[in-house]
Amino acid sequence: MAEKASGDKDIARVASIDEKHHFQGEPDGSSIIAGSEGVTEHELATLRHVADRLPYTAWLVVIVEFAERWTYYGTTNIYNNYIQFKLPPGSKNGSVPKSLRGGNIVAGALGQGQQKSFALRTFNSFWVYVTPFVGGILADTLWGRYKTIMIFSIVCLLGHVILVASASPASLQNENAALGLLALSILIMGLGAGGIKANVSPMIAEQYTGKLRKETLPSGEVVIKSPAVTIQSMYLWFYAAINFGSCGAISASFLARDNGYWVAFLVPTCLFMLVPFVLLIGKKHYVQTPPRGSVLIETFRVIGFALGPRWSINPLTTIRNIKRDDFWDPAKPSYYEEGKVPAKMTWDDEFVGEVGRTLNACTVFLFFPVFWLCYSQIDGNLGTVAAGMTLKGTPNDLIQNLNPISIIIMIPIFDRIIYPFLRSRNINFSPIKRIYTGFLVAGLAMVYASVLESYQNKLTPCRGGEFDKQPAACEDANGVHQATPLNVWIVAGPYILVGMSEIFASITSLEYAFTKAPKRMKSVVMAFSQFQTAVSSALNFALVAVNVEQKFVWLFGSFAVASWIIGTIFFITFRGLDRREAELNAIGQGERQGFQDETPETTTGIQKV
Repeated sequence: MAEKASGDKDIARVASIDEKHHFQGEPDGSSIIAGSEGVTEHELATLRHVADRLPYTAWLVVIVEFAERWTYYGTTNIYNNYIQFKLPPGSKNGSVPKSLRGGNIVAGALGQGQQKSFALRTFNSFWVYVTPFVGGILADTLWGRYKTIMIFSIVCLLGHVILVASASPASLQNENAALGLLALSILIMGLGAGGIKANVSPMIAEQYTGKLRKETLPSGEVVIKSPAVTIQSMYLWFYAAINFGSCGAISASFLARDNGYWVAFLVPTCLFMLVPFVLLIGKKHYVQTPPRGSVLIETFRVIGFALGPRWSINPLTTIRNIKRDDFWDPAKPSYYEEGKVPAKMTWDDEFVGEVGRTLNACTVFLFFPVFWLCYSQIDGNLGTVAAGMTLKGTPNDLIQNLNPISIIIMIPIFDRIIYPFLRSRNINFSPIKRIYTGFLVAGLAMVYASVLESYQNKLTPCRGGEFDKQPAACEDANGVHQATPLNVWIVAGPYILVGMSEIFASITSLEYAFTKAPKRMKSVVMAFSQFQTAVSSALNFALVAVNVEQKFVWLFGSFAVASWIIGTIFFITFRGLDRREAELNAIGQGERQGFQDETPETTTGIQKV
């Protein structure tokens, strides 16, 4: 973050040169906003901003995301029990025999223990959030988003079929064979899911092609139909679709408990077949951004040309050179005399500005690994905490579905009540402020989890004595699980709080990634945003040794402190971006010299003539 100050200067300098990012309105506010349908500066400042209607193709993309996320969470949310716990007494498929379902017996299959379960689940998360780069690069440079999603959906479907085979009763008779098939399915499904993930979120936003305009409501009020507000609303509902899909894990928990894991994995596999079907329905109607093969190569070359003259044997000198106001100049064709422009320099000055502003804006995402570390605790560790409580027949991995359910309930409240109320009071709850709030709430969730686990440790029947074990592993001499008197639903708090933090931070990151990227690089920038979850998973790998129940109190508490500290540093570092929101939204909205734009683009920036 040491480069932020110089980055601010560079953006300001480029903006002063580039007229379309510079405000030159009339003093009386009568200037027309460029790209709008007759909206003046005064009207923009005084009229209420509301979201526009969404095209039906956007809802088709929502259905695709819903089906894909159902199948993802409908499998991964039961991985913890599937991998960690052994087959229940008398079971061949992982289900709990009917006579034992009213007690504290949990479904299980592979019996690999907490640490191996954590390691495999962490690798799965890492892999799923690394592979979006593959899908993003292929979409932006070769296939386009639609074709990329279609191809990777077939890949993902193959992985689901292998997962079902891994959980068959025949496979479970040989734990090594079942474990090997599980690992193979994780690799294939992760590749497919990552390829879809990088492209589906920018694809939904580009379905909206409306412009800034006035509209009179039935009440007689004149309002501004704002593309920026529309994009914000669109991603709220897109995230709601993700969490509706997440609720698929509710059925998965009961299917695993009552019918075995092969059935629990088969249901989402069948549902996944909706993805290619829905894609085909809207094939002729989707707004599609064609790939442009050289954009990534050009981006790396721009960075190379800019860095080339700045390197020094002395690292401090290199850092000082990078901070220079003219850092990007060697990458611009105008920097060279006529006839001496390098042959590899196939871009114009504006593209250099796009790369510079995008890199500065996207450093926002570098803070997110700490946020995702907090989120990762509801994926398995809190399930282990729940396993030590009084279940009364409730599957311990069912509780985590309170996270998507709470998000589904809260999103309409935020979209229809809280955010419009703040806008009506001229309170600028900007992306940077929303993300910071997400960090604070995530930290609060970890405090709740830490206090709860500390209290449960004091109540476990296995505290001290011959059978001194942690709550989830507490058994008597006959191997029967001994639960604490705490009701399992008490663990709901962290799931709900993390859900609220996602509305502030995660949804806003999707919005931010789309609006701050040049149109030809949206999938790759989205992949970079999602890559931070992979970084979080890599950090989790380093913490495998402390991801055991006896250290949960310390682990949760540490994540709380880290979230608050890193979130505060994030806000201090990037609060200046709030003042440049309109300018950053205008990145890549102009035409490139020598290139023709094939598709309309959402007007998210404010440009004046």
